[in-house]
This record gives sequence, C-alpha cells and structure tokens, in this order.
Amino acid sequence: MAQPQNFENHAKFVPAFHIVTLGIFFINLIWSISRVIRSFSAQTVMSLLLAIAFLLAALYARMFALTVQDRVIRLEMQLRLQKLLPADLQPRIPEFAVAQLIALRFASDRELPDLARKVLDEKLSDRKAIKKLVKEWQPDLLRA
Repeated sequence: MAQPQNFENHAKFVPAFHIVTLGIFFINLIWSISRVIRSFSAQTVMSLLLAIAFLLAALYARMFALTVQDRVIRLEMQLRLQKLLPADLQPRIPEFAVAQLIALRFASDRELPDLARKVLDEKLSDRKAIKKLVKEWQPDLLRA
C-alpha cells in the first residue's frame, strides 16, 4: 500500500517524464550542439533548432498543464471557502492569491477556516510555509 500523502511526499514526480523524456531531449540537445560545433552545416543547425524546440515543447506542455491545474484548484478552493468560512471571512475570499489557495487545498475542512484567517491576517504568501502549517493533511491524488 502506498504511503499516505503529506508535506514531505506530496510533490508529483513522474520518472517517465522527469527522467526519461526530459533526459532524452537534453541528451539530444547536447548531441546537436556538438554536431554543430564539429560539422557546421544547414542540416546540423536545423537539428539543433529541432532539439531546442522539442525540449521547449516538453517544458511548455508541463507548464501549461500545471497552469490549468492551478486554475481548477483556484475555483475548487473558492467554492470550498464559500462553504466553510465563517460569515466575517466570506467577503475576504477574493483577497486570496492563487499561490495561497494552492497551498491551502491540503488543509482539512476542519482546520481550513482558522488557517485561512491566519494566511490573510499575517499576509502569508510562501506556499511551503503555508503547507507546513497544515496539521490534518488532505491528500490531492489527482494532481498533474
């Protein structure tokens, strides 16, 4: 059985992407640079440009997926906060930055109102610092 998710192990690491795919693209980039240096031609320059494009495409694809995930988390958290926050904090929901909402998503329903108040009142913005304040970790098993 998998270990329960917590602060120490919540980051998503996909070996097939982070090691294999990016590794192959990086090796291809280095190989293409060496080919341009050793044997400059239109073909080697084109190979180098394609190697750069492949690496950028992989990085941007990951970045785009994470941006969409952040937008979904923002919406999910705004709905959760509307349901769970006391009346005095309801009008302050728009004050939350996306980074704060992303960090708060790991808080249990029981601790979210107090933690949300603390984040707003103390103007906490560092994701890691906010996540470390979570005592009852609610795992996010659908992250990209």
